[in-house]
Amino acid sequence: MYLIVTRSFPPELGGMQSLMWGLSRELSKNFMIKVFADHIEGHKDFDEQASFSIERVGGIKLLRKYRKSQLINEYIKENKIDGIIADHWKSLELIETSKKKYCLIHSKEINHPKGSGQNKRVITVLNNVEKVIANSQFTKNLAIELGVNENKVVVINPGVDPAEELNKKTLDKVESILKVKKPRLITVSRFDKRKNHEKIVMALRNLKQIYPDIVYICVGYGEEEENIKKIVKELDLEAQVMFFKDITNDLKNALIKKSSIFVMPSIIHKRSVEGFGIAYVEAAQYGIPSLGGKDGGAADAIEHEKTGLICDGNNLDDIYSSINTMLENKKYLEYGKNAKEFVHKFQWSKIIEEYKKILS
Repeated sequence: MYLIVTRSFPPELGGMQSLMWGLSRELSKNFMIKVFADHIEGHKDFDEQASFSIERVGGIKLLRKYRKSQLINEYIKENKIDGIIADHWKSLELIETSKKKYCLIHSKEINHPKGSGQNKRVITVLNNVEKVIANSQFTKNLAIELGVNENKVVVINPGVDPAEELNKKTLDKVESILKVKKPRLITVSRFDKRKNHEKIVMALRNLKQIYPDIVYICVGYGEEEENIKKIVKELDLEAQVMFFKDITNDLKNALIKKSSIFVMPSIIHKRSVEGFGIAYVEAAQYGIPSLGGKDGGAADAIEHEKTGLICDGNNLDDIYSSINTMLENKKYLEYGKNAKEFVHKFQWSKIIEEYKKILS
C-alpha cells in the first residue's frame, strides 16, 4: 500500500490538482492507494466516485499541516505500508517513518536562495527521500543547483488524459463568438506576472498592422487581470483582446481547438518560475502549437521548431518575431500537426510506467 499526501486535490481545480488526481487514479490500478488530502467544499460527492480511499483534513491552514501529519503518523503505526508519495516537500516535513518516501517537485516551491533557512528545510527533506521526482529537466537542474543530491532526482513529466471529444454545438458557439477574427492567439492560465500576458498584448499592437483581424483570447483570472485590461485600453486593442473566465471546460477546450497558437512565453518573476507547463501539452492535444519561454521547463513540453517555438520571454522583439514566424505562411499548421503526434508521450498510460519503475 502507498499513501499519497497532497495539499492539492479535486474537486478543487488547477494543474497540481489534476496531476495528483491522475497519479492517484493510475497508481490505484496497480497498488493499494490511500490519499490524505485537504478538505475542500463539495468533496463528498467527488470522493464517493473514487476507486480508492480518500481522507480529508480540515481546519485552519496554519494548523492543518500538523493535524494531517499526526493522522498520517498514527496511520503508519497501525497499518502496513510500502511507501509515501507527496506533492510537496512540506507534506513530508513532519512525517516520521523509515518507509520509502517519494517527493514531487515543480520549481517554484524549492526556489529559495541557497543557504537560506527555507533552502535548508527543503534540502533536509529532499535529501532524505528515496527519489525526488522533478516535473522537467529544468526543475531537476534547479534542484541540484540548490543542493539536492543528484542521484536522488529523476524526471517524470506530468501526465494528461486523452483529449475530450468536443461537441459540434460548442465548437459552433466559439465560431459565432469569434466570427471573422483570425489568426487567433490564446492563453489559458492565471493572470500573474510570470505568465507574461503583458508582453503578448504589447506584441499584438505590432501584429495588428500585419493581421488587422487578429484576436488574442485570454482565459483565466488572477491579480494581474485589471493591469492587463488597462494596458489593452491604453494601446487601443479592445477590439483585438477577449477575456473569458468562469467558463465550462467544454468551452475552454473549444476555444483552444479553434485557435491558431497557444502563447505563454513565461518568465521568472521573483522566485516564481514555470516548472513545466501542462497547458502547452493540453493545447497540443487539439493540434495547437505553442510559444513558450526559455526560462523554466517549457522545453520539455514544446519541441523547438517542431511543435512550436521557445523564445526569450523578457525580449519583446523575440516574442513578436516568434509569433510572426509561426503565422507567416501558416507555419503554425505544420507545428500543430507535429504537436498532436508529440503529445502521445505525455498520456497517463505511458507516464505511469515511469512511476511504476521507481516504486518497484
